[in-house]
Amino acid sequence: MDEFDLIRRYFSTLTPPRADVALGIGDDAALLRPPRGHEVVVTTDTLIAGRHFSEDSDPQAVGWKALAVNLSDLAAMGAEPRWFTLALTVRMADPDWLAGFAAGLGALARETGIALVGGDTTQGALSITITAMGTVPAGKAVRRSGAQVGDAVCVTGTLGDAALALRLGQGEARGEAQSAELERLRTRLHRPVPRVAAGAALRSVVHAAIDLSDGLAGDLRHILDASDVGAELHAHRLPASPAFKALSDPEERLKLQVSGGDDYELCLCLSPRAIAKLRKRLDVPLTEVGRIVKGKSLKLLDVRGKVLALDPYGYRHFT
Repeated sequence: MDEFDLIRRYFSTLTPPRADVALGIGDDAALLRPPRGHEVVVTTDTLIAGRHFSEDSDPQAVGWKALAVNLSDLAAMGAEPRWFTLALTVRMADPDWLAGFAAGLGALARETGIALVGGDTTQGALSITITAMGTVPAGKAVRRSGAQVGDAVCVTGTLGDAALALRLGQGEARGEAQSAELERLRTRLHRPVPRVAAGAALRSVVHAAIDLSDGLAGDLRHILDASDVGAELHAHRLPASPAFKALSDPEERLKLQVSGGDDYELCLCLSPRAIAKLRKRLDVPLTEVGRIVKGKSLKLLDVRGKVLALDPYGYRHFT
């Protein structure tokens, strides 16, 4: 099949129509109708075989995650997902792989109500680039630059599951119970759940936010740099899932939770008085893990207040 057959077969009807799409797949470009009084939020992420996933990865999981990482960025800005484009490069038009990829991509798109409105397909080394777009009321987008001294630093969900799954690799855990726990960790790695509903609840409550793709320390550092502040994190408060507690080496837990990537949770800075209010709006747990302070340092403290060694950057490309 050629590229036009591929698009018609797997992607032209992948997502339901939306009233705010005046023209979708099938022309030179899409025509979109943002709601009056809103701003458009745009984000792009690329996943490359051999770097972000292996060539033999489940194509459904690849499709799901390719969209999930973009939706996580929209959530961090408090945006409602609306539209996305897909640039897909494949070595060959393998019907089984394409069907699986489209199934995973479409499942998350339908779950979150976002519409595929265009893109491109070409032949080459396997890579997926998605540009996702959402909207926020004008002036209400949550940015990285608004953190204030005295703010609480909070995270949604739990930390370290995906990094631990990557560390454990494909090795089999001992015993049926441990295998079940390992599968939970792998699901967090391969099929992360973007906090879309939580993102919508952030506006007017949170001063700054970021999604946790490269590790808590590295991503929080982006907030600190943009806001010209520092932070103290409390190691004993970092939330961990039962599976993480069961399978992680106690000596590695802190590094996985602080510097491991692929959590796709949200890190938020807000007034301590607003935490209870926000918790009532969320569909996931919210844990206070630290505080914004004067200066520009990022410190990790134990239960006694002693400063612990910390990788302040997390994952970085080209290093």
